[in-house]
Amino acid sequence: MTAPVGKITREDTIKMDGADPIAHLRERFELPEGDIYLDGNSLGALPMGVMERLEVAVKKEWGQGLIRSWNDADWYPAPQRAGAAIARILGADDDEVIVCDSISVNLFKLLVGALRMRMDRKIIVSEIGNFPTDVYINQEVADLMGCELRCVMPEEVEAAISAAGDNLAIVQLTHVHYKTGRIYDMQGITKKVQDLGGLVIWDLAHSAGCLPVQLNDCNADFAVGCGYKYLNGGPGAPAFVFVARRHFEAMDQPLRGWHGHAEPFAFTQEYKPHPTIDQMLTGTASQLATLALETALKVFEDVDMNLLRQKNMALGDLFIALVEQELGGMNFELASPKEAEHRGSQVSLIHEEGYAIMQAVIARGIIGDFRAPDILRFGFASPYVRYIDIWDSIAHLRDVMEMREWDQPKFKERRAVT
Repeated sequence: MTAPVGKITREDTIKMDGADPIAHLRERFELPEGDIYLDGNSLGALPMGVMERLEVAVKKEWGQGLIRSWNDADWYPAPQRAGAAIARILGADDDEVIVCDSISVNLFKLLVGALRMRMDRKIIVSEIGNFPTDVYINQEVADLMGCELRCVMPEEVEAAISAAGDNLAIVQLTHVHYKTGRIYDMQGITKKVQDLGGLVIWDLAHSAGCLPVQLNDCNADFAVGCGYKYLNGGPGAPAFVFVARRHFEAMDQPLRGWHGHAEPFAFTQEYKPHPTIDQMLTGTASQLATLALETALKVFEDVDMNLLRQKNMALGDLFIALVEQELGGMNFELASPKEAEHRGSQVSLIHEEGYAIMQAVIARGIIGDFRAPDILRFGFASPYVRYIDIWDSIAHLRDVMEMREWDQPKFKERRAVT
């Protein structure tokens, strides 16, 4: 679906919603009345059924079943079940993804494990502007393993890969950039790296649940991602990790916890890694968080990811068209790619007063977020964001600017979370 030709009206967006083939998915979420939620790229909305599942888990399974529920309520394999549900929307096999820990921890595991597979190579390539935790972990692992981290500008990544040549060990990139929404060519970069004998680790934090990622079609090596953005698993939901099956035997991840053991309940002193994706586990899963994520993933059971992608591209195109139509002369600059095929499920704007503007918009119930130094981010979770929401959001943003509503001390005071 494309934005109407000519001046766009609110009535046009009502018609677009009427023709939306996935409009019914909105009914699968608990959404507060009066708010327009455009921050699913930071924390997804609450899916129906999650609260009820947690109530059962707490009151019945924990409260009454106690420790018996590891078996009786089938708690123990929850990380594998949730991983399989994520694998299906990432183009991976069910047994190649598992839910555990955080992106930071899983990235550390993969980087060390992958470098152990390429001990004769010493260069890691990443990008300047990558999400900070990725850069921090990359640098720590590089120092730990005696490697060189080369962070370059996005447009220089492919040249840096070529320049590393036979010394290239790992390329670690975020598939969709957290600030701009720019998408890397997963298939092309993966092939380029592998042709040189290197391995690639993809961060799918802003891809999983909104793009039709095809890990196996791209011959991907490894990936990490979080459960609380487009997957809607709740604040601080556990992350996931993907290891291509062909790497199971060679993977030697460093955080050797008992759940990654081939026989965890044999309680042997000698470590023997599990031969499957289970080797990526370390300690006991946060069971309530994992069950919440597992339940949230039911949203996607019958969803065509291509339809989600078509809608979030259209939502982004509409947003950009309305920015151009309604916000001219207000000093906004587009930070995201204008072409939908190069943009994830978000649009980011640059403004020198971005923080205060976003706070003023949030006060009106239009919920986006801010990323320093000057980025206003608007995320479009296709299952619950409507076209009319885009119109109304831009209308509120226009009012905030015209009335200089943002120019108040209360909106300029920085809060802990932006």
